[in-house]
Amino acid sequence: SAVGRGPEVPFSSEAYRISAASRGKELRLTLAPLGPAATQDLVFRFGMSGSFRLCPAAQLPRHAHLRFLTRESPPRALCFVDARRFGSWRLGDAWQLGRGPCVLSEYQAFRENVLKNLDDKAFDKPICEALLNQKFFNGIGNYLRAEILYRLKIPPFEKARTVLEALKDQEQARRKKNPSLTLSKKLKLIRENPDLLELCHTVPMEVIAAEKKLFDPDHSDNYAAFKNWLQCYLVPGMSSLRDRNGRTIWFQGEPGPMAPKGQTSRKKRAPLKADPEALTPKVTARASKRRPRAARKPPKSAEEEEQEVADGPRKGRARGRRKATAAPALSEPAAPVKARRSRRTSVRKGRGEAGSH
Repeated sequence: SAVGRGPEVPFSSEAYRISAASRGKELRLTLAPLGPAATQDLVFRFGMSGSFRLCPAAQLPRHAHLRFLTRESPPRALCFVDARRFGSWRLGDAWQLGRGPCVLSEYQAFRENVLKNLDDKAFDKPICEALLNQKFFNGIGNYLRAEILYRLKIPPFEKARTVLEALKDQEQARRKKNPSLTLSKKLKLIRENPDLLELCHTVPMEVIAAEKKLFDPDHSDNYAAFKNWLQCYLVPGMSSLRDRNGRTIWFQGEPGPMAPKGQTSRKKRAPLKADPEALTPKVTARASKRRPRAARKPPKSAEEEEQEVADGPRKGRARGRRKATAAPALSEPAAPVKARRSRRTSVRKGRGEAGSH
């Protein structure tokens, strides 16, 4: 499309097949012509809102930045749709450099990559920040890290190395304690007492296994089922803080020793069902003017909540501008500040003179 930010795709064929492979947060499409032409590979990153959708070519959805047309009559289009345009694609079959083994498809390699590199400076950071490092946790994102830490009751701002070295010790102790366990018993023990790295594999698998229930392709903005699956992320009653990268981490209990200074933990509130007027009997004129406008705002989706995190610095500046322009309108032109001060001073002087007489 004209507004797509990705490169032009130099591919055209009367008949071709599309196959796909995924690794971590990336998806590779291979366009294979049924004739003599060369194949073309594309590697996608989805950002926050990227997805694929199959629809009639005459009824393209908004933000369909790349379209693959079928030979049917009338034709359909497989579209890469991305409203926020955080997603991207690039030509070629190479995965992005610097990404570690996939938490889903390369679990053993992923686990070894973490435990063999605990002296890396990435693990000097809080565990919530380390979990977003794709060099070691390829596939883990913001909502997954919250769900994983919540299930294990790990404070998000505990030092990553402290958490992961404990796993290494536990793994060695488990082997020494039960050297004769059968494979099935070992697997049962792991399922009953999963560690952090195991949950990095099994929690995303829950989403994939229940994909048809969680995401209705005909209602891509319907997150009701997905929100019901969430136990921590954006859940009312949970606390939140911004990490040093500006991303919001949701958690329960204490944040941990490496929590950012100067921040107070904010709790996610459940929507009010009572009459808001009854909760605020004293209402200023300024507040009463602003309440109806705030009340008309629809509830935020998970994407909008996440976008607030990405837009953190701009949000702060916008709030400052709102404060600067939020003064109520006056029926008469406002007098300059100096003039108002001088008028008050003259009144006080007048009162003083009257008192002395």
